[in-house]
Amino acid sequence: MNFVAKARYVRISPYKLRPIADVVRGKSALYAINWLSTYKTKRAEPMKKVIASAVANATSLENHASADLVIKEIRVDQGPIYRYSKPGTRGSASIQRKRFSHISVVIETRLERKAQRG
Repeated sequence: MNFVAKARYVRISPYKLRPIADVVRGKSALYAINWLSTYKTKRAEPMKKVIASAVANATSLENHASADLVIKEIRVDQGPIYRYSKPGTRGSASIQRKRFSHISVVIETRLERKAQRG
């Protein structure tokens, strides 16, 4: 069974979050949480929280051990863009964009992964 966790309207650009998602995709959930704990940037924190939430969903709903869970899919989508203006050169206004992200994580057990592969 798949277990899903989502975080919406994260105030970090998806362009900054996608390289982190690429590193942990397909790995063990426990490995991903430990790796993100040691990766000391502000943008790793929401990713770690979403993966931990998906693991908590799996343990509370069907009593799976956290060591048996694997990240099946992790997606970072573009959210809304907050536009505001700052003073620019020669009295003009330059538009600034603050991008938001939506993070979704799907976790499955190792046994299901082996059964799908054959």
